[in-house]
Amino acid sequence: MFNIEETAANEVPLRLFAPTAEKKAPSVDMAQVVGASDILMICLDTLRYDVAVQEETAGTTPVLSQYGPWEKCQAPGNFTWPSHHAMFAGFLPCRYEAKNVADRELLFFPSSIGLGKKAPKGAYGFQGRTVMEGLARDGYDTWCVGGVSFFDKRSDLGKVFPSYFQKSYWNPSFSCPVKDSTKNQVDFLLRKISKADPKQKIFLYLNVDAIHYPNYFYLEEASRDCVESHAAALRYVDGELGRLFRGWKEQRGSAFVICCSDHGTCYGEDGCQFHGFNHPIVNTVPYKHFFL
Repeated sequence: MFNIEETAANEVPLRLFAPTAEKKAPSVDMAQVVGASDILMICLDTLRYDVAVQEETAGTTPVLSQYGPWEKCQAPGNFTWPSHHAMFAGFLPCRYEAKNVADRELLFFPSSIGLGKKAPKGAYGFQGRTVMEGLARDGYDTWCVGGVSFFDKRSDLGKVFPSYFQKSYWNPSFSCPVKDSTKNQVDFLLRKISKADPKQKIFLYLNVDAIHYPNYFYLEEASRDCVESHAAALRYVDGELGRLFRGWKEQRGSAFVICCSDHGTCYGEDGCQFHGFNHPIVNTVPYKHFFL
């Protein structure tokens, strides 16, 4: 009989977390990615799963669609703050059907958190407080390009997430109320990578906030945010990400990309507005990872 009081937290055997279904083979071997490739983590802040699939089906997001379909996943949290603390610790959105921690596919494995000392097959085991700290120890230059106010460094709270990176960037032209925010972020990044050492591996986190409120100005004649303007914002973002991906490939070659939302948002469903509470639309997000 296992006695948890007699075992250190980081020695809890993984057999206690038996998967609820047959375990799938890892979709990617992060041990082969880390050290060999740049890694781009792109958060489409607030993107709803249903809208992402709607636009994918309609063929209006050709850039993201060329890298495979969206996977339906559970959000790590119901607004930006809790979701990012989870994701930066390696707990990305997990598949929607998961009922056990062992049902997750862990790309990043926090070796000291209590799931056992050995990283599961396909995962990158890291030491430190965050994925970025672990990657920095393994030679990566870690970058953050912020969007929403939790990344703007203008307040004590807005300095927390940027402090997890070796380099962090934000200016008012990246913020939510700016219609060209994603274009401005991509322009900035293309300039940065043109000057970066091609031999230095980069981990980039990009917080795309165009889909977050306000987004009404992406839909002609709209006067308030709605599902339709949310979708229009995604279409705008898709085109700008096309510029980023092309520029990255031309200047730095291949990269491994993690692209997801941190949470969804409501526009009146069941009387709910926006996010920061639990609702199926808020708790369901799109996710995919791929190589450029």
